[in-house]
Amino acid sequence: MKKLYYIAAAFAVSLAWTGCADVDLPGLPEGAQTDLENIPLPEDVDGLMEIQLKDESVPLLHAADGVYALHTQADFDRIKKHLKLDEDNTGDSGDTPWKEGWALLRDSRLAGETTTLNIGVVETIIRGEGAENYMNAARAAARAYQLALRWKIEGKPEYASIAVDLLNDWASTTKALGGNSNVSLAAGIYGHEFAIAGEILRSYEGWAPNDFKAYQDWMLNVWYPANKDFLERHHDTNALHYWANWGLCNIASTMAIGILTDRRDIYNEAVEHFQTGATNGRITHAIYYEFPGTNFAQLQESGRDQGHTLMCVGLLGTICQLAYNQGDDFFAYKDNLFNKACEYAAAYNYAMVSADELPFMTYIWQQNNAWGGITPVTQPVLGEGGRGGLRPIMALPYYHYAKVKKLDSEHIQYTEIGCNRLFPEGGGDNYGDTSGGYDALGFGTLMYARDDSDDEEQ
Repeated sequence: MKKLYYIAAAFAVSLAWTGCADVDLPGLPEGAQTDLENIPLPEDVDGLMEIQLKDESVPLLHAADGVYALHTQADFDRIKKHLKLDEDNTGDSGDTPWKEGWALLRDSRLAGETTTLNIGVVETIIRGEGAENYMNAARAAARAYQLALRWKIEGKPEYASIAVDLLNDWASTTKALGGNSNVSLAAGIYGHEFAIAGEILRSYEGWAPNDFKAYQDWMLNVWYPANKDFLERHHDTNALHYWANWGLCNIASTMAIGILTDRRDIYNEAVEHFQTGATNGRITHAIYYEFPGTNFAQLQESGRDQGHTLMCVGLLGTICQLAYNQGDDFFAYKDNLFNKACEYAAAYNYAMVSADELPFMTYIWQQNNAWGGITPVTQPVLGEGGRGGLRPIMALPYYHYAKVKKLDSEHIQYTEIGCNRLFPEGGGDNYGDTSGGYDALGFGTLMYARDDSDDEEQ
């Protein structure tokens, strides 16, 4: 039997001010549970800051330290060990699941020396209105990332050279981000993807120092201000108007740009906002409610639809992985909260557990109205739209919690089903030609898989 929980987020701040935890909330069924105790309130920052900010004098980790943004040298060494690449680099004689993941990367239309897909550079990236061209940026960032992986795995400098030329073209031509409010999605999604690709390639000797510096400046001057503006101003709406994916992608971009540009202060902004920020990008807003006595935690977009819910899982994984490689363990945050969110999302989307069998906490979206006020929208049940959508997002959390954290199988059972549901994981151009197919860089099967023989720590 399904157990229902109810909460009215609109009253959370006022409750904190008055100290009242037992109130009548309008519009709820008679006798409904009004459990606010497990929802972190905005000013409860002391309990939220589990990851302490490092002093700005502490350097960020890069290739010289064996760290390549989302990946490490240990990752690449493990992959090469299991692929057993032959002279033709087919990888067909390698081990499962690496050879299957490698085949998707090797055969990708974006990862070859030439591509027929439109990656043409534009002066202004436009999303949301007018002559939209943001998919050029989506494909270009995905191509640079995929070529960078091929370079690191195969060791062929031509892949790095092609990727660097592509990034130099964009950095020297693109001057602005434009469109309506959706520009913030472009800034967050493609911002973090461009930054990650650049960070992997920073150790390529063929990237001239002045060109790499220009690329860093491009990320700082074109992308980062848009990320910062959304997280601080969010288009002059209340902080909870925009869904979690908006905040998460801009946190991911801020974090990745901080790493790329050696700006600990910018990296710290992302780490701080992820824990105590006002937007729904805060991890305890994005993961809205942890159900006591279970291994489930509900995501903020769960009542909206599953396409965006799964997008949030992917973005949360990216943020956690970027930070983990810098020594900040958000995978462990609040007793593995992200694991519980993955289990909840995977149970509904991939194990096909029915909504009646899953707990749900009613969510009240703080929708800004045309007059600058709030028109709350109640979501009392799981959203069905996009349920079971294929996104390359589950391999990363599965392998981390199963093989790095070594959680018991009962704590990763649904995430494992999700990981197997999309096997092997591809990336950009493998899941359609619209924006949703490029929201995650992907290739998690190849990049994160490990077995019992892979005992190196990361």
